[in-house]
Amino acid sequence: MPTQEYKVLPAPGKGRKGRGVKGAEARFAHALEALMNEMAAEGWHYLRSDMLPHEERQGLRSSQTTYRSVLVFCREISAEAEPADPPADETLPLAEGPEADYSEPDPEFAPQPEAEDAEDQGETPPERFT
Repeated sequence: MPTQEYKVLPAPGKGRKGRGVKGAEARFAHALEALMNEMAAEGWHYLRSDMLPHEERQGLRSSQTTYRSVLVFCREISAEAEPADPPADETLPLAEGPEADYSEPDPEFAPQPEAEDAEDQGETPPERFT
């Protein structure tokens, strides 16, 4: 079953210069066209543009609401492209190698007995603050 993936990008804030492009409106349209063509080359389809509120901090205590223009793109993802989780009931094979004997602990890594009191080792105990 195909699912969709969405990508939201900020709309261009400035126009883009180009050959034969004159005027602010034409430069803005050229910047928008370049962004849409770039996304289409990556497989994204233009869906819509939105203007959404965004709260920004203004000073220490106040906030101000501004509106941001965003462009929404989407593309379909096939079921084969999604990473599949391995089933929980199956176990993965272990790497082949020599069998290890874990019946007895390795004395090199066995826990060492600790001294019950710091004075037994000739150390002074740390001072306690009350």
